[in-house]
Amino acid sequence: MSKFRLLHSTLALSLIIAPPAVLAQEAKAPAAPTAEDNARVNAPLPPAEVAMKAHVMFLASNAMKGRDAGTPEYDIAAEYVASQYYAAGLRPAGDKGSYLQAVPLLSFRPADKGTLTVTRGGTPVTLEFGKDYIPGGDPEKLSTVIDAGVVFVGYGIVAPQYKRDDYKGVDVKGKIVAIFGGAPGNFDGEERAHFGSNANKAAIAASKGAAGVILLEAPGSRRPFAQMVDYWDEWRMTWADAQGNGHLPAKGTPTLASLSTAGAAKLFGDDKNWVAATKAVADGKPVLKSFATRATLAAALKTERKMVMSSNVAGIIPGSDPKLKDEVVVLTAHLDHVGVGRADAKGDTIYNGAMDNAMGIASLIEEARLFQASGKPPRRSVMFLAVTAEEKGLIGADYFAHNPTVPKDKIVANVNLDMPVITYKFEDMIAFGAARSTLGDTVARATATVGVGVGTDPMPEQGFFVRSDHYRFVQQGIPSVFLWPGMAGVGREAFDRFLSSRYHRPSDEITNPEILWDQGVRFIEANYAIAREIADADARPAWKKGDFFGTLYNGYGAK
Repeated sequence: MSKFRLLHSTLALSLIIAPPAVLAQEAKAPAAPTAEDNARVNAPLPPAEVAMKAHVMFLASNAMKGRDAGTPEYDIAAEYVASQYYAAGLRPAGDKGSYLQAVPLLSFRPADKGTLTVTRGGTPVTLEFGKDYIPGGDPEKLSTVIDAGVVFVGYGIVAPQYKRDDYKGVDVKGKIVAIFGGAPGNFDGEERAHFGSNANKAAIAASKGAAGVILLEAPGSRRPFAQMVDYWDEWRMTWADAQGNGHLPAKGTPTLASLSTAGAAKLFGDDKNWVAATKAVADGKPVLKSFATRATLAAALKTERKMVMSSNVAGIIPGSDPKLKDEVVVLTAHLDHVGVGRADAKGDTIYNGAMDNAMGIASLIEEARLFQASGKPPRRSVMFLAVTAEEKGLIGADYFAHNPTVPKDKIVANVNLDMPVITYKFEDMIAFGAARSTLGDTVARATATVGVGVGTDPMPEQGFFVRSDHYRFVQQGIPSVFLWPGMAGVGREAFDRFLSSRYHRPSDEITNPEILWDQGVRFIEANYAIAREIADADARPAWKKGDFFGTLYNGYGAK
């Protein structure tokens, strides 16, 4: 699950949604298992629990080496899922009559430190790598050379519904725009995450004709510049089009660099407009005055690129209703994890990803079996989609959303399963985004069938609705929800304990003695009930009237 991962560079956020740094907790080693723990882990289980555990045992085994997208081990995991789809009676829904959809992944990173030179008042000043700036990588070009004037555009937000346009009064065509990261606190949590996305900001800059983007360290940033320097040359990822070009929301407008507070001071100097802008940020003012600076910035950057192939895995149960069978409900879970990395205190370097997200994949497979075991075909078709490269920025889901193997206008809903933490008896379920569409009522009715209600979002300020694979469907106008066991009762404590001791660590393993497989079965049953109701309902899901995301992406039913 990428939503909790602390990304190592603000520049990486030009391609993906920024995760909530507030959830980055001090690493705590899980308690050593006791004899009682080991006995519980190996105890006999009922058949439904055995089936779920068996999938996780294989997918999260050391042999899979953390299922990093683009590795041979990920490919083996994808073939395993395809075989399970076949056993569950699903029809292939990938490429050329197979279960696999090939996803061309483009990895890229800065090839060197590059150079950035500021000229203001006729005097050139070369910025210092690591102190003033870190370079960006451009998946569109191996070499990027730009020399242009700089325009400051505040947070770089254009939001007509809030009567806000940070580009008002300035012309940025052919210029480099300088933008503060994040978004002001007066936006709704989920909408704030949208507006704070550097990918969305770069897309706006491109639509205005900007030649490039510079990201500025905002005062009080949750991702200080100093924390990103060590990871400046980390590989990033997007998907490639048929010509091998990286897919970007801001084609032709590269994110050139991230500037520290010190770097910004050299760029803007004593410009009174800059002094006023920094004071406004410090004072918590949401709107900053945009202005054309007296400076020009010359950037010379190089990018290293490599292609890596991976696969989504798609199977489908055809619909039975003559009028509805061509419509498709898509259920998703990401198959990849983060691979092999830094050793923990025990010397373990394999990040197995049992909970994140072998559990979600196991749930997806067993949901398919429940559909088939019911003996009642769904009225609409139901697709089961295991996606790649979620941990790299929701890349596999984005590729499918742009290149679906069924007609895009026939996809009526997406239900996403990502990292269900099943270490406690959950008393409710959380469905991020449910209130934004008629799916909210569906989820409430379906979860009641397993004896739980729908809980409220425990962290609304984090905007989780935009931080997992379902969001790529939202961006295509498709009503979507993202499901978790809820936080009522002991849930929040157990969830936080998982984050602090096992999340994105080698200890996220099948041997975790806290795993309660019966709760995994309950989670599967609840999700099956949700998917079944969507598939069998007379009306297709629709966005609520005036909903921000439904209107923004012109979704079905949103006006």
